[in-house]
Amino acid sequence: MRDRPSVTKLNQPDPHARRVLERAEIEGIELVRFLYADHGGVIRGKAASRSRLAERLNTGIGHTVAMMAMNMLDQLQEVEHLGPVGEVRIVPDPSTFVSLPHAPGAAAMLSDLREPDGSPWAACARTFLKDAVGALADEGYTLLAAFEPEFTLGRRLPDPTGGFDRLVPLDDTLCYAATGFDTAHDYTIKLIRALETQGLHVEHYHPELGPGQQELSVRHAPALRAADNHVLYRETVRGVAMRMSMWASLAPKPLADQAGNGAHLHLSLWNDTQNVFADDGELRAGFIGGLIAHLPALTALTCGSVNGFRRLAPRTWASAYAVYGPDNREAAIRVCSPLGESGEPNLELKPSDSSANPYLSLGAVIHAGLDGIRRKLDPGEAVDVDPDTRPGRYPRLPASLEEALDALEADEVLMEALGPLRRSAYLAVKRSEAAAFAAKDASYELFHHMRVF
Repeated sequence: MRDRPSVTKLNQPDPHARRVLERAEIEGIELVRFLYADHGGVIRGKAASRSRLAERLNTGIGHTVAMMAMNMLDQLQEVEHLGPVGEVRIVPDPSTFVSLPHAPGAAAMLSDLREPDGSPWAACARTFLKDAVGALADEGYTLLAAFEPEFTLGRRLPDPTGGFDRLVPLDDTLCYAATGFDTAHDYTIKLIRALETQGLHVEHYHPELGPGQQELSVRHAPALRAADNHVLYRETVRGVAMRMSMWASLAPKPLADQAGNGAHLHLSLWNDTQNVFADDGELRAGFIGGLIAHLPALTALTCGSVNGFRRLAPRTWASAYAVYGPDNREAAIRVCSPLGESGEPNLELKPSDSSANPYLSLGAVIHAGLDGIRRKLDPGEAVDVDPDTRPGRYPRLPASLEEALDALEADEVLMEALGPLRRSAYLAVKRSEAAAFAAKDASYELFHHMRVF
């Protein structure tokens, strides 16, 4: 895995790159992390020293192709073309440069995985989202998006019986309770300042339902920036906690008997300056119809972990049915009412969590919605009741990762969009995770998801 210099210039000098070098010098940055998200949903990367940064902005950092066949347990899967032979470059996007307040002396950039000659690599998740955004643009649309993450804040402590480490929540306050603001106050203020410093503008915050559970949302952005923001959010939430001798987990179900952590995905589709979701017309119906039609397969990408399917249970406000409805928090797709007279309506996809690769998740959502618009798919009736109160009437979402992967493999639109290398790697990685956790007890699954996400 040793880096080897390349004579190929992957990025020509640009104003963003020059600004990166200036900021690194002025701010005393010693290491710059080149981050990417893998098929297991793990944020990985390598770091360039300041002395080599100018070179690495051009060449990227060498990286074995095999890492995109690694699952969340660091078990390498056998995938054709993703073995010991072959190399890509982790190539940073200079426009995403941020210094890391929780890691003084360090900065980060979101990165693409590229061929040594600089061309896009077929297994790069960030490129997948870029291609989806391009497909939308070809139809005359742009997408604004924001993830709405929840996480559990506490401390990671050794198990007194010698088992796996435990996550002990920070408090046991009630949902939205004012005392919850106070118990997490010092951490929350540090987190907000760290996010704002990185250009992630905080919308709102509150203590959520479960013990130690927090919800803090950031402002929407164009699709690629929204996914980049979610990577930085995940890193910052956990980094700030570690600096304060705490532990934050964005895992969907770090505690089996407590509320799950979602990362609901908010979406609005624009045609020039008009929000096409602003009225209940053909375009909005088609987009929703596409999401409904592809939801079983989508969940393999938007809830891409074994642990994620613990969360998708009826009557938990997490969504367990493939339905939509106005302000229906038990529906998989909520049509959100605008806030105030100047607010813009948007859709909320509820089966979404932070164990997913945000680039694959959002890219797949775009392809599904675009398919619905192209084929003018009918989303069916809007549901204004808890769908679980009408047994057998509405289709259930997949109940396990294995079931969702079967649906993904059978979904021609999403499989075609993913492409041969990306889909074979993703399926291999995720099926290996399903098998690995099926062979162990629940404590093994909960610990590893708490630890990784």
